[in-house]
Formats: sequence, C-alpha cells, structure tokens
Amino acid sequence: MSLDAQWAVAWTRAAAAAVAEHRAELVELDRQIGDGDHGENLHRGFTAVVQRLDALPEAPAQVGEVLKLVATTLMSTVGGAAGPLYGTAYLRAAKVTAAEVLDSAGVVALLEAALEGIVVRGKAGVGEKTMVDAWTPAVEAAVTAADAGAEPAAVLRAAADAAEEGARSTIPLVATKGRASYLGERSAGHLDPGSASTALILRAAAGAAS
Repeated sequence: MSLDAQWAVAWTRAAAAAVAEHRAELVELDRQIGDGDHGENLHRGFTAVVQRLDALPEAPAQVGEVLKLVATTLMSTVGGAAGPLYGTAYLRAAKVTAAEVLDSAGVVALLEAALEGIVVRGKAGVGEKTMVDAWTPAVEAAVTAADAGAEPAAVLRAAADAAEEGARSTIPLVATKGRASYLGERSAGHLDPGSASTALILRAAAGAAS
C-alpha cells in the first residue's frame, strides 16, 4: 500500500483496534506503576477518533489531515498524560506530512516530529522509563533503514520492531518521570505502559502499510 491518506486512515483504525484488544493489558501495566487509566483513556480516545473518521463528509486528501484529526480528538477526549503527549506527537507529525504520499524520508520525518513533540511536552529523555524509550529507538531504526534505501513500509517495520525492543527495555529501569517516579526503586521490574502503547501504535502503522 502507498503511504497516502488511505494508509493513514487504515493505520488509525488499526491502532484503535490494537488499543481495544490490549486495553486490559494496558490498564494492568498502568495499575502496577501508575494510576491504572492508560488503557481506558486511550481506548476512549481512539474510539472517538474512529467515530470522527466515520463522520467525515469526504475522504482526506493528505496524510497530515488524518494525523491532525487524531491529534485534536485525542487532546480533547483523553485524560491523564496520554492525551497531551500523543496529541502533541500526532500534531507535530501532521505538520510535516502535508503530502498525498509519503516516501521513506517522509516516514522518518513523521516519526522524528512525533518524538520531538513528546520530548518537548513530557520533558523526558531516554532511560527514564517513559514512551520516549520506545519512540527513540524507533526513530533511530527508521533513519538507519531509510539511509540504507529501504522502502517506506520497511522503514515502518524497522521502527515498529525497535519500538517493541525499546518497550521491553523499560522493564528493569527505575522511573524518574511521571507518576511511576513516585515509586522509586519499586518501579523497576515493570513494563512502562506508555512504551507498550507506543509499540502497539507503531506496529499498527507498519501493518497498515503491508
């Protein structure tokens, strides 16, 4: 599939389905080191996104249009940290994807912009047990794949693989940002829920491109 607006819609629907499927898992991960609402909040947000997609009078023409719709909907419907963080990620990504079709460089730009938005909004870095620990290796893998001449879909697959590895890498970390940081050393041994949802969303992007 070309990475066009139709792909962006398919990605969004796939992400919504993945969040719905793993809602209980995300709730449990967040219950262990947070306030337990990550899965429910994201599910509510993506459900609203799909409803807005279904209500559009005509199909979007550019990738960025879809990502902006996702951003504004998540920001207005998702509570906690997830709404502002994911909303900012999608909004930054929307600004660099005002195109009908994305090439490999466009995929990298999308991912880089999303990560930048999360870092600026959350003021977190690698190793602090947040979604940044999944997004950063995803971006790095995407850059490497694109530089090697990989097609856009392959760039997304590389990013998704790296995000999953990055999420797993949060298990032994001690959280120093967010609600999990209140637990101190007790936060070690748990998978960060934001990195887990990041991996789901980026895998959905790769799946929609295949």
